[in-house]
Amino acid sequence: MTDELTHLDSEGKARMVDVGAKPDSERIAVAAGTVTMQPETLRLIRDGAIKKGDVLTIARIAGIMAAKRTADIIPLCHPIALTHLDVEIALDEAANAARITATARTIGKTGVEMEALTAVSAAALTIYDMAKAVDRAMRIGDIRLLEKRGGVHGDYRAED
Repeated sequence: MTDELTHLDSEGKARMVDVGAKPDSERIAVAAGTVTMQPETLRLIRDGAIKKGDVLTIARIAGIMAAKRTADIIPLCHPIALTHLDVEIALDEAANAARITATARTIGKTGVEMEALTAVSAAALTIYDMAKAVDRAMRIGDIRLLEKRGGVHGDYRAED
């Protein structure tokens, strides 16, 4: 791990990192998160009975759309040409939760961790938005990077 903060210049001012000299390489990131809810809310989502529509399909689309716009919403984040973005949502009835996983892929000079994390966040927020009429107590949490491959800093895999 480096002690250098790359988004600060020598005077401590925020800056976008210059990645121009870095070589292109395949870069992959996997992120995950959870929306915990009441058992009845999970049942309504599973059965397609939420009045706003198909929650899981809309949440997947929201995640994909958000990942493509990451540079527009995260300051100093580079615009990335994604070559692949997948959002999977699994309903976990034992935990009363929707488990979201996003995988982002590109060939470029910088990684796609922020795109994967943004996809998970937007999908989780969409689930909340679509089901909040029946469950305002839903909790969004555990959003984190699970895996990163490619680039000069090497690979990363969450240990737990």
